[in-house]
Amino acid sequence: MAKLIFIYNADAGLINTALDIAHKVLSPDTYSCNLCMLTHDTFAERTAWKAFRESFPISMEFLHKDEYEQKLNEPSLGESKKAYSYPIILKEDQGHIDIFIDTVELNQIKDVNHLIRSIQERL
Repeated sequence: MAKLIFIYNADAGLINTALDIAHKVLSPDTYSCNLCMLTHDTFAERTAWKAFRESFPISMEFLHKDEYEQKLNEPSLGESKKAYSYPIILKEDQGHIDIFIDTVELNQIKDVNHLIRSIQERL
């Protein structure tokens, strides 16, 4: 069964989260993760995104870039091991991983509803 893998252009952890929040508030125009901006407001997941995610029929996995890069060393990824620019959405199907929405396109999406439509149109 297919799965979408969302990889944020941010690192995991409490300190990194606090720094990301500060950056989003103080200088949103220079914040480097449009996927974060689309799916989350300052402190929580956007309501429209959460409703979409919870009702979506395909499995979703959400990773920070450092978490994904750590997975690159796991044997279970087999031949699908690749490094990407972030943020990005990948599609994994039967062990094969392909780009679903690349960084350039993600960075052009202006709001959460546009992101949702883009995902729905590709499936």
